[in-house]
Amino acid sequence: MIGRINGVLIEKQPPEMLVDVNGVGYEITAPMTTFYQLPTLGNPVTLFTHLTIRDDAHLLYGFYDKQERSLFRTLIKVNGVGPKMALGILSGIEADEFVRCVESNDTATLVKIPGVGKKTAERLIIEMRDKLKQLAIAPALAAQNQGEASDSQSGSLHSERNVISDAESALISLGYKPAEASKAISGLDVSGLASEEVIRMALKGMVKSK
Repeated sequence: MIGRINGVLIEKQPPEMLVDVNGVGYEITAPMTTFYQLPTLGNPVTLFTHLTIRDDAHLLYGFYDKQERSLFRTLIKVNGVGPKMALGILSGIEADEFVRCVESNDTATLVKIPGVGKKTAERLIIEMRDKLKQLAIAPALAAQNQGEASDSQSGSLHSERNVISDAESALISLGYKPAEASKAISGLDVSGLASEEVIRMALKGMVKSK
């Protein structure tokens, strides 16, 4: 099991990144909550990881801290929730909002996340309610998600066209339809923003509008 990666961030295209560790490049998939915390390219990064082994691939998932990884591992134990959906949940809704949905039986908000139907939302609420309390991760993750992604904006920014293209690709990878991704971004002012921040704004807008 690979539990942690410490290396240099050399590529990032949400939801995937490439981290160089002593000359070996690790392809890592991560939720947007982790991308908001990443440094600019060429800088060192440490990620807590979860390795999934399938017949056709070994998939490595990365997280900014252990608590986020714990939530991911708990989510994939819910019946009907795989790694892709778990990443979509972590990316598509802020941690404090997810906790609120679980505590208030709010399936209407959860079904706005790609791939989450009514039955899955109901299972999430039933199975996650006690587990969130046991993990004691909600407050820390909520505080993390409320912070601004200053690092992601501090480096050289892509052209506006590249930012829009990168953001749309990331939303589609998270499970949104191309038309939904395009619509969510079209109304945003992306001037001077990094793609990660555009994705964050689009995700918030889609959860509120549906």
